[in-house]
Amino acid sequence: MARYFDVHPDNPQPRLLQQIVTLLREDGLIAYPTDSCYALGCQLGSHPGLARIRDIRRLDDRHHFTLMCRDFAQLGQFVKISNAVFRLVKAATPGSYTFILPASPEVPRRLLHPKKRTVGVRIPQHTVTQALLAELGEPLLSSTLLLPGEHEPMTQGWQIKEALDHQLDAVVDGECGTEPTTVVDLSEDEPEILRVGAGDPGRFEQ
Repeated sequence: MARYFDVHPDNPQPRLLQQIVTLLREDGLIAYPTDSCYALGCQLGSHPGLARIRDIRRLDDRHHFTLMCRDFAQLGQFVKISNAVFRLVKAATPGSYTFILPASPEVPRRLLHPKKRTVGVRIPQHTVTQALLAELGEPLLSSTLLLPGEHEPMTQGWQIKEALDHQLDAVVDGECGTEPTTVVDLSEDEPEILRVGAGDPGRFEQ
């Protein structure tokens, strides 16, 4: 049965953040709000957490997982980024974008796209998510909370607890956006928009 954390949207309670992070460090899986919509999240090195995300969303090995990063310095540890791409990404973060980039050796191989060796990264603009990332001290391995057969991601904490109570360890209640991120593949010479979402794709179109 998932624990339900009612975290203050502007002043997240440190005690609750610590409890959530303790669950994550024990291979827990959480649902948490972001500036785009709810996401599933687990610790970067958690084998069980990753397996549970795949199971809930019925994902194959070509799915790009996202590393939710606190800031640009942290993001830079996990992806390889050229000067030109650096400027593009820096100008668009924090915000509702997910960037597909070549992964650095810091990223576990099981998280990479099998052929391209890429991974998704993003820096959210959300107070609760940022506080959670600060408490955790590392990126949160994440995937949009979009259930199989559904076209809209989940956006209400109580609804998520009802639907996934026995598949999660915690639901973090909070306000979130209603649209997934815009996904931009920057792993090749030209930017490619893979999904149009909350972030304006215009800045990446030629």
